[in-house]
Amino acid sequence: MRLHPLDRKLVRDLWRMRGQAFAIALIVASGVAVLSSSLAVVDALSETTRGFYERHRFGDVFASATRAPRSLAARIAALPEVQAVDARIVEQATLDVAGFADPIIGALVSLPSGGEAALNRLALRAGTLPEPDQPDAVVLSEAFAEAHDLVPGDVLHALVNGRRRALRVTGIALSPEYVYAIGPGTLMPDPRRYAIAWMNPSALEAAYDLDGAFNDVVLALGRGADTNAVIRALDTLLAPYGGTGAIARADQLSNWFLMNEIQQLRRMAGILPTIFLAVAAFLGNMVLARLIATERAEIGLVKAFGYGDATVAWHYAKLVLAMAGLGVLLGWLAGWALGRWTTVLYAEMFRFPTLYYTPGFGPFALSAGVSLAAALAGALGSARRAAALPPAEAMRPPAPPAYRRAGALSDLLRRVLEQLTRIVLRQLLRWPLRALLTSAGIAASVAVLIMSFQWLDALDHMIGSFFFQQQRQDVTVSLVEVHPDTVRNAFARLPGVLAVEAQRAVPARIHAGHRVRREAVVGLPEVSALHVLEDAGGNAITLPPDGLVLSSALARRLGVAPGGHLVVEVLGGARPVLTLPVAAVFETWIGTPTYMRLDALNRALGDPPVVNTVLLRVDSRELPALFAALKATPATGAVTLRRAAVDSFNASIAEHMHVFIAIYVLFACTLAAGVSYNSMRISLSERGRELATLRVLGFGSGEVAYVLLGEAALLVLIGLPMGCGLGLALTQLISSSFETELFRIPPVIEPSTYGIALIVASLTAVACGVLVRRRVARLDLVAVLKTRE
Repeated sequence: MRLHPLDRKLVRDLWRMRGQAFAIALIVASGVAVLSSSLAVVDALSETTRGFYERHRFGDVFASATRAPRSLAARIAALPEVQAVDARIVEQATLDVAGFADPIIGALVSLPSGGEAALNRLALRAGTLPEPDQPDAVVLSEAFAEAHDLVPGDVLHALVNGRRRALRVTGIALSPEYVYAIGPGTLMPDPRRYAIAWMNPSALEAAYDLDGAFNDVVLALGRGADTNAVIRALDTLLAPYGGTGAIARADQLSNWFLMNEIQQLRRMAGILPTIFLAVAAFLGNMVLARLIATERAEIGLVKAFGYGDATVAWHYAKLVLAMAGLGVLLGWLAGWALGRWTTVLYAEMFRFPTLYYTPGFGPFALSAGVSLAAALAGALGSARRAAALPPAEAMRPPAPPAYRRAGALSDLLRRVLEQLTRIVLRQLLRWPLRALLTSAGIAASVAVLIMSFQWLDALDHMIGSFFFQQQRQDVTVSLVEVHPDTVRNAFARLPGVLAVEAQRAVPARIHAGHRVRREAVVGLPEVSALHVLEDAGGNAITLPPDGLVLSSALARRLGVAPGGHLVVEVLGGARPVLTLPVAAVFETWIGTPTYMRLDALNRALGDPPVVNTVLLRVDSRELPALFAALKATPATGAVTLRRAAVDSFNASIAEHMHVFIAIYVLFACTLAAGVSYNSMRISLSERGRELATLRVLGFGSGEVAYVLLGEAALLVLIGLPMGCGLGLALTQLISSSFETELFRIPPVIEPSTYGIALIVASLTAVACGVLVRRRVARLDLVAVLKTRE
């Protein structure tokens, strides 16, 4: 097929500028890869979640009680819009696996006798469900079984309501209820220390005196059902039996974490690609504008041969679209691979029986459309100027810039600076806007580098503040029931205990008008040495004699401020409803805690001094003996270790974060290389005649390269501090955009982060300079100095 003459010219231009075109394509590819992979991962996780939930009938409403008769299940099933009910027993036990000394928290969940559960059905991965005549048989969660190399047929032990029992593993399974399984009092999954074990109901009924009763119920609702109305009706039925308040699927812990992660991915897809595509649009405009400036004569000839304005404009627009199109293709390949790899990473965090990664046309079409539109938007101005040039005007060289002496400043520069440096400065001062925009491109790459490395600073700050400055205990023991605060004395006598403090956590619904949040109100001693209450800035907070102290994240969600009042509906015991003042609000990076003086909390509830949580500081050499004693203590409900919490936090977030940081650093280097290389190559194309003239006048190739690379170096030096400021702004944007109830990213940037970002950007620019320096050395002086006819 014979190409149109202008298309042949387009191909020649692309080949002549192949280095610049490829650099622009790489920047576009980075934006396309981030956007398409993020959207593809969102689609993959959403589709995988939807499929798992539907196939295994994940419930819509969840509720717990102290002890409800089995006959109540029929009344619950009769509620309007309720399609299915699964009344079961859920209790907590301490597990013991041979060769693992740390205490293990186990959630024991009853299975229907001789049949499959109506809701939250298990996905068996190995083995079988327990037979009806196997009271001590269990099915274990896959993550826990893998962490301890347990297989069907193995035996582990459990302290079930004060009695030690041997449990035989019959199967390994996954559940839609525990896609993201975290134990009580922890922030991240820890499969070595938290297990889900499904058992026949007979064993749990006998162990917990629940014969003919249940303490947990799951409901499935019809499509379009009024969930809040069902929750209110269910709470009414369960209230006489110690109901602790029903929750919708959206608030179910595992699902809540999963939906938050998907939402964060959507936010990521809207921020970072914008930076890359904006820079790509700028580069496309810069390349096209300076190409048109060097092709005025060609444009005049093309128009003299009868080509119209629209044809000329479209010809130059196609040049940029071709570069962007190559970037889209490269970005699609990188985005598909990055999306699949990211989805596999998430599969390690969220447990699904089947992972769907079949990205549809949508994410890739959207990323291509946005990228090509950005490139075309950047090219429009230059293409329009090319089309507007009259043939006679275009065939004349452009008017030279007006030169004038700068008076005393010019004399000063002449005395201080040598000739070549003055040439460099004059070139920048003649085109200040172009220089500023080029430096802004460098600044954007520095900003992305700072944002990437800052995540590590944020994680270090969060871990140090929460786990070491505020949480100074080594072991946290949650008690099965409330005990008199004198229980501290019993724990003080355990092996290796150096200090003891006690708290009380009370589950509650907190109301502020129509806004409702389910939180635990934690009662702290007036003076605490193990749980030190501090804000995000490390400032100590004194608990007032009465009233609540809220985290700022919770206060924003409830729309309250100090001086306001909240209605606290306690979910347990006599279920009192309290009206308490908001005494103070403080900033914290992790969770949405609510605190109160322990004595004030007990007084408000009408209770004597009681506690249900014990904090221990322990001699590390005595930990094995302490763990053995805690496993044998019937009052112990759950044991969490600060060391384990830090390890699980690092394993769940920090390790994955390192991988993503490496990816974004690569993209940022691509951004820096694209801007630097294009700027130098365009300058070389524009100033080839000038540089060749310097060679003829006797300047060496190194001196000539200094003129070109000195200009690039100054642009980089201008862009570096701009990038630091832009990086700070981008970090604050990320911090505000990625806020969740689990954690907020503190906008903390260490000086070393600025230093590393500046060094990486500078080295990238130096590498580009080396490539361009070789071209300067190979200048064909005769060809460059020929007068073009």
